[in-house]
Amino acid sequence: MNSEKIKNSLNISPAIRVGVLGFGGLGQAAAKVVAGKREMILVAAADQKGYAYAAEGLNTEKSVATYQAQGSVGYLEPIGTLTNQSIQDLIEIAEVDGYFLALPNLPNDFIPNVAKEFIKSGWRGVLVDAIKRTTAVEELLAMKEELQAAGITYMTGCGATPGLLTAAAALAAQSYAEIHQVEITFGVGIANWEAYRATVREDIGHMPGYTVEAARAMTDAEVEALLDKTNGVLTLTNMEHADDVMLEVAGIVGRDRVTVGGVVDTRNPKKPLSTNVKVTGRTFEGKISTHTFTLGDETSMAANVCGPAFGYLKAGRQLHQRGIYGIFTAAEIMPQFVR
Repeated sequence: MNSEKIKNSLNISPAIRVGVLGFGGLGQAAAKVVAGKREMILVAAADQKGYAYAAEGLNTEKSVATYQAQGSVGYLEPIGTLTNQSIQDLIEIAEVDGYFLALPNLPNDFIPNVAKEFIKSGWRGVLVDAIKRTTAVEELLAMKEELQAAGITYMTGCGATPGLLTAAAALAAQSYAEIHQVEITFGVGIANWEAYRATVREDIGHMPGYTVEAARAMTDAEVEALLDKTNGVLTLTNMEHADDVMLEVAGIVGRDRVTVGGVVDTRNPKKPLSTNVKVTGRTFEGKISTHTFTLGDETSMAANVCGPAFGYLKAGRQLHQRGIYGIFTAAEIMPQFVR
C-alpha cells in the first residue's frame, strides 16, 4: 500500500478542539504537548483569574508567557477575559470538543464539582482528568448516570499513575489466572516546586500527620519550611491512590492488593528513582511470576501525565462520536496515540 492510500485509509478527521482547565505547571506543559500535535488544536485555557479562547487556536508561547508574567491567561490580548468564574464563563462561549482538567485535587470534591458545572451547562463532549485520590474517583464514578444523561464522555485517572501505569497493569494481568499483587513505585523530579504548587500539596496530604485539608491550607512559606526539613524530598508510602479502585472496577484485582508509593524530589529535575509497576500473579500452569513495566528516567512527570491524558481524550472522542457516554477509567479503555 503506497503512502497516499495509507493516508486515506487513516480517515484523518479535522483537528480535535481542546481546552485546558488549570494553567499552572501541568496546564502549561499540556499546552506545549498539544502544540506539537497535528490531530489536536488548543483553543481554550482557563485559570483562577480568567480564560483565553480563540477558535483558530491559541498561541502557546504567548499564553505561557502571559500567565508567567501576569498570573492569568485572562490578560492575553486581545482574546483574554478576566473573571472570577472562568470555567463557567468559558463553557458558555467556547466551542470545544474536549477538556483536559489539569486542576488540583484539593479538596477531594473539587474536580467532581467541576464536572457538575459541565452537566448543568448543557455542554456535550469529552472530559479527561489526571486525578489521583481514590475517594475523588469514587465520587466521579457515582455520577455515571448523570454524565450519560448529559451526553458527556468522562475519562478519569488518565495521567501517569493512575493512568499509564494502571493501563500497563491491566495489560500485564492478562498473563495470569490470578493476580496476587500490583505494586506501583514512582520517582518524580521537579526543578522548581512552585511551578507545581497544587501537585506538591497533594503529595504532602499523603504524608503521615497530614490531611488533604491541612495540605491545602498550608502557605507557600509553610511548604518551604517542610521541604527544608526534608531536604526537598517527599517520601510517600501506602498512598490513597485511585489505581486501586480503577483496577478493582475493571475486575482485575481487589484494591487491597494494590499499593502505591514513591519519592518526589522538589529541588532536582532528575528522578530520584525509576517509575515502575510490578504485577505478580499465578499462571494457569501454576507458576508464580512478576511482570515489570518501567518508564524511562528521561521522561518527565509532565510528559508521562499529559501524553496519556490526550491519548485518552482522543479515545474518549471516538467513544463520544459513537454515542457512548458516561465515565470510563484508564484500566478499561486503551488510549489512542495522537499524531
